[in-house]
Amino acid sequence: MSKRILTASLVTVLALGAATACSSSSSGSGSGGSGGTPTVRIMVGGIDKQIYLPYQLAQNLGFYKKYGVNVVLSTEQDGGTGAEDAMASGQVDMAGAWYNHTIDFQVKGKAVEDVVQLSGAPGEREMCATKSGVHSAADFKGKTLGVTDLGSGTDTLTQFLAAKKGIKTSDFHRIGVGAGSTAIAALQNGKVACVMTTQPTVAAIEKKGVGYSAVDVATTEGAKAATGGAWPAAGVIARTDWVNSHKDAVQKVVDALVATMHWIDKHSAADIADKLPQSFVQNQLVTKADYVSALTQDKGQFLPDGIMPAGGPKNVRATEELVGHATSKVNLGTTFTNDFALAANKKEGFTTTTTPAGAAG
Repeated sequence: MSKRILTASLVTVLALGAATACSSSSSGSGSGGSGGTPTVRIMVGGIDKQIYLPYQLAQNLGFYKKYGVNVVLSTEQDGGTGAEDAMASGQVDMAGAWYNHTIDFQVKGKAVEDVVQLSGAPGEREMCATKSGVHSAADFKGKTLGVTDLGSGTDTLTQFLAAKKGIKTSDFHRIGVGAGSTAIAALQNGKVACVMTTQPTVAAIEKKGVGYSAVDVATTEGAKAATGGAWPAAGVIARTDWVNSHKDAVQKVVDALVATMHWIDKHSAADIADKLPQSFVQNQLVTKADYVSALTQDKGQFLPDGIMPAGGPKNVRATEELVGHATSKVNLGTTFTNDFALAANKKEGFTTTTTPAGAAG
């Protein structure tokens, strides 16, 4: 998923980390590292975005180490390879990306699956310029709309929201504007009428008085209202052949992230912000107070137990069908598994609240 980094310094640090990880093990990751601890490389589609905060939070809480896995995190960069494509090509082992990519890959003949689901909503908002006159997707006709990248999850979702209101893709124009400062500039300079984006960019747009939230798909409840049901987005996806040959490593990663989701569920936005890197929560776009306020508003996107919710895969497939990216022939049962998340919850005695999706989605 194309969520981009906010600061050049963070990009440099993470890119160096990814390069080190790729060069440090010629035998491939997921196998035993020092002391038999597996090393797993995960590229995230914008590691400083709130929708993807669990990956770094798990690291900072020490949960990867606690559950016996060395996770090397990196982030996709503007103009670079997307996290899901880096995973599919073997540059990294896993991707922190949107679930819908597993459907896209199946249509292309590639077996990719979601092994732990972190959100039940996209965490996005359609932010529209003050004088745009857009108050719902029904107003998209004739407008130029910004998405992170053409072909990205935000692009698909934008088309879906329009189609739900009877607006054809040919009735409006879409351009890639990235996220953060580039998305804000596109809105501010009149390059686009609206942009689909996430926190903390949403908070920055509101604070600058540049725009307002016209469509909420940021929380699970908002997603249900806008799309007709839960719309699982952020999760961990990996090639099915890699998952099958590295089940122990996968389980350890899922154990750590499930523990993180329960931690998020039981802590405040301020507590979460305190555990994240300073550059994530306070930068040229937002203050820490802004970040905490935004997270408080949209914290409802996160699932408390890492389980793919019942009905979610069907709803996402319906999105892909409506915009012409898939058909009902897609076998949802091979695009995700709840086995690892259920085992992780059972291992720690966690109480689960999400109804698991069955093989039919």
